[in-house]
Amino acid sequence: MSMSRARSTRERLVVIGGDAAGMSAASQARRLKGPDELEIVAFERGHFTSYSACGIPYWVGGDVAAPEELIARTPEEHRERDIDLRMRTEVVELDVAGGRVRARDVDSGEESWTSYDKLVIGTGARPIRPELPGVDAPGVHGVQTLDDGQALLDSLARTRGRRAVVVGAGYIGVEMAEAFVNRGYEVTVVNRGTEPMSTLDPDMGRLVHKAMEGLGITMVNDARVTELRTGDDGRVQAVVTEDAEYPADVVVLGIGVRPETTLAKAAGLPLGQHGGLLTDLAMRVRGHENIWAGGDCVEVLDLVSGQERHIALGTHANKHGQVIGTNVGGGYATFPGVVGTAVSKVCDLEIARTGLREKDAHRAGLQFEAVTIESTSRAGYYPEASLMTVKMLAERRTGRLLGVQIVGREGAAKRVDIAAVALTARMTVEQMTALDLGYAPPFSPVWDPVLVAARKATAKVQAGMR
Repeated sequence: MSMSRARSTRERLVVIGGDAAGMSAASQARRLKGPDELEIVAFERGHFTSYSACGIPYWVGGDVAAPEELIARTPEEHRERDIDLRMRTEVVELDVAGGRVRARDVDSGEESWTSYDKLVIGTGARPIRPELPGVDAPGVHGVQTLDDGQALLDSLARTRGRRAVVVGAGYIGVEMAEAFVNRGYEVTVVNRGTEPMSTLDPDMGRLVHKAMEGLGITMVNDARVTELRTGDDGRVQAVVTEDAEYPADVVVLGIGVRPETTLAKAAGLPLGQHGGLLTDLAMRVRGHENIWAGGDCVEVLDLVSGQERHIALGTHANKHGQVIGTNVGGGYATFPGVVGTAVSKVCDLEIARTGLREKDAHRAGLQFEAVTIESTSRAGYYPEASLMTVKMLAERRTGRLLGVQIVGREGAAKRVDIAAVALTARMTVEQMTALDLGYAPPFSPVWDPVLVAARKATAKVQAGMR
């Protein structure tokens, strides 16, 4: 009888997905409610939990020695916090009406149902794998999970050749190109866009293109892959486009990701135009009182454009998890949205962006002015000062900051944080010119490059109002 009473007064939280959003939510809920109040069951289909997928290219490239260094918290550490974490177990069905999930043991195939009072969906995103001949051949890899990273390294150990082809030139594509350069490979990047880094405007992407070629990377733009050709042994041998063929001993797909919402869609949960789950500000799935979702499987509000977007970043996923865990645990928290900040690098070239690109502003119906400036990372006379290019968009007439892109060497990328704060605060470019930023010759010119761009944007906005 006492056991029955304990079960009736204790709620069960079920978490689908053992990475950033899911386990952050579980951990935060556990901080707020003990095991006597809240039972937590989490399902993870892979071998690892709470890891940094963003670090995989640096592990492959040799900057990180082992996958353990990318793990923030192991399954054992979660279990020590009274979280019933079930590894190598994939949820294959979600019964919303019945308040339960059906899970399958990946290794044995055994299935069972688990009921829930509250549910967190943290199923992440899946890499885009185009339907091409040879796409599933040995030697063709994605790099979404630590399991993927280990499979790639195992493949490299079995391959004598030193020719790598990366398909796609977004963040993962560019970072994987650098990883292969660091390993001494001959690297070709095949990109469907006009320039690498489609998260930048093409004029800024061109700077990345030149830098990649300077590192010995062959950059192929405006190219559509038609086939991944295999040899007699069945292993990938070349990447074929409409115009050429590029020999390959290993191929990495860095084409992007889509929200992994197969379960959610089958269960009738609301999805947005990008295929991600739609939530309210508390990260509760719209129309469902006891279901939350976060991380790469959701769409988020863009605070600049006012539109929903899908942005797969660990920074957002961890924040989503904190918000969800607080609400599940009886507290109150919200996630207001994002401005779209991201940074990356290819060898010593730093790449940063926040806010809207030109095509984003056009799509949102905004009229704007765009300016581009060149400045230096430090005072021009200080040793090792390097050039950086800053592009800034400001709304016509109002002067509201809309977006910033930065490409340069040491000290360039993190300057985008200035713009991220300004965007969140809905500052005008004129207001930005008065920001009291830190200055000393080793760190910045008297006028920081971001403020130089703000001054130029202010002048252009004011000229347009005359």
